[in-house]
Amino acid sequence: MGQRLTGSGRAASPAQRTGLWQIAGLLPAAGRGPVASTIACDVLLGVLPVVFVVSSSVMVGRVPGALAAGTGSARWSGVLTAFAVASAAFTAQQVLAPWQGALGELVARRVDGALFDRVIAASLRGPGIGPLEDPRLLERLSEARRELETGADSPGKACAGLLHLLARWVQLAGCVGVIGFCFSWLAGLAVCVAVLAMRRSLRRGLRGHMASWSSLVGRRREERYLRDLATRAAAGKEIRIFGLAGWLRDRHRAVALEWMAPAWAERRRLLLWPHLRYTVLGLVITAAVLAAAGAGGATLTGLALAAQAVLIGVRLGEFYPESDMQTILGMNAHDALTAFEEGVARHPAQPDTPETSRTPPPAPRREIAFSKVSFGYPGRERRVFEGLDFRIEAGKCTAIVGANGAGKTTLIKLLTRLYEPDEGRITVDGTPLGHCPAELWRSRIAVVFQDFNRYEADAFDNVGYGAVHRKDAAGARGEIRTAAAEAGVADVLEALPAGFGTPLAGHLTGGTELSGGQWQRVALARALFRLRHGAGVLVLDEPTASLDVRAEARFYQEFVRPGVTTVLISHRFATVRHADHIVVLSGGRVSEQGSHGELMRADGEYARLFRLQAYRFAEERPPSALPGAR
Repeated sequence: MGQRLTGSGRAASPAQRTGLWQIAGLLPAAGRGPVASTIACDVLLGVLPVVFVVSSSVMVGRVPGALAAGTGSARWSGVLTAFAVASAAFTAQQVLAPWQGALGELVARRVDGALFDRVIAASLRGPGIGPLEDPRLLERLSEARRELETGADSPGKACAGLLHLLARWVQLAGCVGVIGFCFSWLAGLAVCVAVLAMRRSLRRGLRGHMASWSSLVGRRREERYLRDLATRAAAGKEIRIFGLAGWLRDRHRAVALEWMAPAWAERRRLLLWPHLRYTVLGLVITAAVLAAAGAGGATLTGLALAAQAVLIGVRLGEFYPESDMQTILGMNAHDALTAFEEGVARHPAQPDTPETSRTPPPAPRREIAFSKVSFGYPGRERRVFEGLDFRIEAGKCTAIVGANGAGKTTLIKLLTRLYEPDEGRITVDGTPLGHCPAELWRSRIAVVFQDFNRYEADAFDNVGYGAVHRKDAAGARGEIRTAAAEAGVADVLEALPAGFGTPLAGHLTGGTELSGGQWQRVALARALFRLRHGAGVLVLDEPTASLDVRAEARFYQEFVRPGVTTVLISHRFATVRHADHIVVLSGGRVSEQGSHGELMRADGEYARLFRLQAYRFAEERPPSALPGAR
C-alpha cells in the first residue's frame, strides 16, 4: 500500500476514483475483439466455479448409493459423470486463468497506448510552448506520463480490472442462486448482504487510505529525494568525499518513519478494524446458514452444495488483486491528462486573421521591428517587457545583451512565435508576423538555443533535423557534412567509430558521447544546414557558452556572416563587440543601443559591463588600459 500514490504524491479525489462509467468509456480504445474476448473469459471464470460446486456436490451425494449398487451400475456411472464434469470445470479454470491475465494485459496496453497518443498530441498541440512552461499544466502532464509509463495502476489496468470484476460478480450470483435454489433464498440473500458489506467496507477503507496521503506529501517528497540522492551515481563522489554516507542513511530512515508511522496508524484505522468487524459479521452469517442447513434435514448433496456455495461466496468479500487498486486509482492518469488537454485548449494562442497568408514569407529585406511590444508569462504578475521598441536590420548582426532576467531569451521566443505579444506587434518589412502562420514563419528561421536538443540519433540525423524535409533527399548527406565542416565539427564526427553514422549517445549500442563544446558545434551545424534550405534569419542564444576561449574568439568570424540577418544573445562581450548593432535590455525596455564604439563612448551600462568582464580576462592590466576604455 505504501507505493499506491499518484505521480505528484497526492491522492486523487473520490470523484476521480469511483467513476466506473468513466472507466467503461475508455474500453472502445481497446478494440471490440480484445474486450469481447476478455468479457467471455471473465464470464466463464465466474460460471466454472459454480459448475464445479454443483457437479462435485452431486458426485459426493451419489457416492453412497453408487457404492451400494456396485461399480457397473447406473449410479456408479452417474458418479463418474459428475466427476468428469467437476474435473473439466476445474481444468478449464486453470487453462483460462492465464488467458484472463493475457487478455487483460492486451486491453490495458491498448488503452494506455491510446492515452499516450493523446499525451503526445496534447504536448505538440498549438504553435506555442506556453502550456509546456506553465507549472500547473506541467504537473498534470508529468503525473499522466508517470502513471502511464509505470503501468501499475494505469487507466488501461482500470479497464482490465473493470472487466475482471465480471468473473467475481458472476461467481457471487451463481453461489447465491445455488444457496437459494437448493436451501433457502433468505440464506442466499444473507450471504449476498455479508459479501457486499465486506466489499463496501474494504473499498471505502482503500479510498480513505489513499486520500490520507495528501497530508504526507512533503515528507514523502523529502524521503524520495534522499533515496534518489543516495543511489545516484553523480552524487556518489561528494557523498564519500564529505563523509555524508552515515548521515544520509540516518536521515533517510528518520524521514521515512515520519510519514510511515502515521500512514500505518491511518491504515489500521481505515482498513484493519472496520474490515475485522465486517469479517465477524460474515462469519456469523456463514455459521448461521451452515447450521440451518445442517439442522434442516438436507440431503448429503444439499449439504455439500450449501457448504461449498456459502464458503466460496463469503470469500468473494475479500480484496480483489486484479481489480480493486486498479479501479480505485487507475483513472488518475486519465484525469491528469484531461486536465492538461483542457489547459492547453484554454491557453492563449494567436488565431489566424483574415489577412493570414498561406505563403511562406520571404526572408527580411529591410528589417524586423518590435513596436511597443509588451509581454508577461501567464500566471505571473510582473511583465517581462513593457513597450519594447527596437529594430533588427536585415543582413546585419544585432546583439542583445542585458543582465540575467532582462528578457533576452523571452525576446527570442517572441521572435520565433513560441509566444505571442500581449500588446504591440512584431513586423517583418512592415508586415505583422500574425499575418503568416507560425510554422511558415519558422521555416525562415534557424535557431541555436542555449538549451539545445541532443538527439539520441546519429550525427547525420542530429544535423539533418535542421531541415527534416531535406534530410533524406539526394545529396543531403554531402550537405550535412559541409554544414558540419563549417561548424568546425566535421573532423570530430568523421573520427567516430562509424563516422557520421555513429549514435551520439553513450548508452546506445555503438554509440559515443561528445563534449559540451562538440555538442554545441553540432547544434550550430544543424542551424547552418537549415540556412541552406530556406532560412534567412539566424538566431544564436548564448552560442559560445560551451566553447573554450580560443574557439570563442574565432566564433564571430566563422558564424556571423555578411548578408545573413543574425540575432546574437551572449554574456560574452568578446563576441558581442563585433556585432553591427547592440541592444541593451533593462527593466523591460531598451536602455541603450548602438555599435560597440558608440556604446563605449556613451559610457553607460554596456561600457561598465564590458570593462568589468574584459578586466577579468586581462593579464594584470587595469580597466583604463583595456580596449575601448576612456
